Amino acid sequence: MRDADTVLGIIRERGKQELPLEDIYRQLYNPNLYLRAYARLYSNEGAMTKGTTSETVDDMSMKKIEALIDDLGQERYRWTPVRRTYIPKKNGKLRPLGLPSWTDKMLQECMRLILEAYYEPQMSHHSHGFRPERGCHTALSEIRHTWTGSKWFVEGDISKWFDTLDHTVMMSILSEKLHDNRFLRLVQNLLQAGYLEEWHYHETLSGSPQGGVISPILSNVYLDKLDKFVEEQLLPGYNHKQRRQRNARYDALLHAACEHSKRGEYAIAEKLRKQAQQMPSYNPSDPEYRRLHYVRYADDTLFGFVGTKAEAEEIKRRLGEFLHEHLKLELSEEKTLITHAQTQKARFLGYDIVVQHQDDKHDQRKRRVINGTVALRVPKDVIENKCALYMRKGKPTHRAELLQDDDFTTISRYPAEYRGLVQYYLPTQNVSVLAKLHWVMETSLLKTLANKHQVSMMHMVRKYKSTTETPYGKMKCLEITMKRENKKPLVARFGGIPLRQREKVSLVDLPFSINKPPERNELIKRLLANACEMCGSRQDIRVHHIRKLADLETKGGSEKPRWVKIMSTRRRKTLVVCHQCHMDIHAGRPMKRQVQK
Repeated sequence: MRDADTVLGIIRERGKQELPLEDIYRQLYNPNLYLRAYARLYSNEGAMTKGTTSETVDDMSMKKIEALIDDLGQERYRWTPVRRTYIPKKNGKLRPLGLPSWTDKMLQECMRLILEAYYEPQMSHHSHGFRPERGCHTALSEIRHTWTGSKWFVEGDISKWFDTLDHTVMMSILSEKLHDNRFLRLVQNLLQAGYLEEWHYHETLSGSPQGGVISPILSNVYLDKLDKFVEEQLLPGYNHKQRRQRNARYDALLHAACEHSKRGEYAIAEKLRKQAQQMPSYNPSDPEYRRLHYVRYADDTLFGFVGTKAEAEEIKRRLGEFLHEHLKLELSEEKTLITHAQTQKARFLGYDIVVQHQDDKHDQRKRRVINGTVALRVPKDVIENKCALYMRKGKPTHRAELLQDDDFTTISRYPAEYRGLVQYYLPTQNVSVLAKLHWVMETSLLKTLANKHQVSMMHMVRKYKSTTETPYGKMKCLEITMKRENKKPLVARFGGIPLRQREKVSLVDLPFSINKPPERNELIKRLLANACEMCGSRQDIRVHHIRKLADLETKGGSEKPRWVKIMSTRRRKTLVVCHQCHMDIHAGRPMKRQVQK
């Protein structure tokens, strides 16, 4: 049986050459592919979440993989309808989320690995969503460094993208290069599996369930048609000339300044140079110069255009027509905007994007370095909305829900909520404005601790104040240390993150590279060892999973069961056991079997 890396490598090579892919379905008979999928999924929070059945990652075994492969070989596998739930959106509306069963997740991950290996080499470099080694920051970096001089931003947003994906179009796109009817039927049956809402079954005649493991790669394959349309038609049609015309008035002033310098009239020459620096060196209204830039993240697109507003309107119209006629999608009129880059802000991926102009800003060579450059900024409403979570009546307040927690847990909650936002906005030019959020959250934290202990805020400051080293020197912070016997102490720290712009931030959606496959996961090695870590039995081996290590603290009271002690000592959320030991764990029975030596 071929290793998963070998199989995916062969598929990737065919993708690079854009050759049709055949006999894909048989690759789903490879157990190594499911072990790779299991290794990537088991640590996710959703792995312990139930779908429409009671099945979760707990009780995972090689027998499950063998049974799944047998069902696929006989073509009797049927997708389980997903359980639909709703999560709130920023605008107050609800976003539907589909929760598949564990076996469906694992099979979807295997299919995703195959599709990603084949399609990834062919996808546009303008696409950044849900791709290896790409993410929000890579998309924003492309905008910041290559969109200089843009006059208009065209913000595109597809209305109800995941709900309106057309199944016929999707299957037509896949069948262009995937020549395996059994695999295509498997994908089509997945799309039409339906969902349960309040235990009532509903058909899915269109759309792809948000929450499905395979949904992101399917959406990228679908919208790659949009990327190709932009690259083959819009970009060539709206990119003219390498450079703008030179500004004759600017050149004349510099030439005159040079002549005066030669005659020793330096004061006049300097005055002429300063006069020239108040105007552009190139003609900003060159009627023949055009430039169009494009970037896409999932269903959000952004164009940067140098040209007239009428042409920007035409780009928007052509984009909408292509989506409607070829992909059966519609642009959201509410979110698809045309923004003047020099006087207004475009909103993309939670950032404000502007084009800067400042004639009096020069570098050491006395050249203007600001004009036309793109700046990324933290939106003011993002800060206000985040601060509002820790305030009442306009002032920072304590959090009543944390009063029952110990100090270590309370202090560790705040940096977890603060750090993610700061790390996301570090590339912005005005990242220092997050100092307000830091003050509000720090005050809320101190008030929470003071309210709990019935002391003053200054008392808590004196108790937990500390300093930490940063690349810019020492910074003040709040810090608590929890000592542990024979273990490294746990440290919770709020603060100590310099609010300085950092252009290179390595936050991407999928940090792994498909060209550098990971080594076999430690859990997989333990599973393949085929030995119970409780009693040593080699019969009917499976894996016991828990949601989080903190759950072990509540098991068994003062007298912890042996399986809890083993998992706590090893700091693992998994334990490889036999069927009997697994049944004893869930039943709360003491382990009756003797350890086999």
